[in-house]
Amino acid sequence: MDKVLFENKTHRFILLGFGESKEELGIPSNQYLIVHDKKAAILDPGGFGLFPVLLSRVLKYTKLSRINAIILSHQDPDICGGLSIWLEMTEARAYISRLWMRFLPHYDIKQTDRIFGVPDEGMELQIGTGFRLQLIPAHFLHSPGQINVYDPVSKILFTGDIGAGILPCSENSLFVEDFDEYIPCIEGFHKRYMASNEALRKWVKRVEKLDVDIIAPQHGFLFKGEAVEKLLRYLYDLKCGVDLL
Repeated sequence: MDKVLFENKTHRFILLGFGESKEELGIPSNQYLIVHDKKAAILDPGGFGLFPVLLSRVLKYTKLSRINAIILSHQDPDICGGLSIWLEMTEARAYISRLWMRFLPHYDIKQTDRIFGVPDEGMELQIGTGFRLQLIPAHFLHSPGQINVYDPVSKILFTGDIGAGILPCSENSLFVEDFDEYIPCIEGFHKRYMASNEALRKWVKRVEKLDVDIIAPQHGFLFKGEAVEKLLRYLYDLKCGVDLL
């Protein structure tokens, strides 16, 4: 399924895929598209097998020639596995933490001159005239070089694997409706894959300074309204990773 999460006259934030592809087997993932005027960016395009269905959906909202950025939250194959074909089909530049640039050629990527490293402190990335995305560091939260993407127009924060849920496991739908019921879907993953409570607290403090309406992770349901605050409070207090050794 694809769904427009935000739309005004010049800007749209679109959920391109919601973990429904049979090609993904046991790790269903979410993909996103941001369109501003006549330019666009794809967030975490996923594995090679997802390309045909995502291509058909992208073309509903924009032209391939208008995609000028592909943003990768971290290095995993469910994010980067299809990067080579996206680079072949577009003229986009790809952005990933500088830590992972030398790993990407292992995905059989030939256009390495179009891959750019995001510095540890994050950066702003211009997508079209007068519009910038904020690339926010989320280091040691599943990956030692993870970045989040904040869209200040839609007020949507793409968080990669932070907030990720393992589905199916609850009666929620696209958005988390009952956070307490959803905790079992996120707890095991976050306790194992997030490095420490200290890393989580630093991230939460940074995110709290943003005006966020929706948190959109790479796996599982999305968070909006009251569920955003509940997720941040939950993560702020969570013992995980080295805290549990």
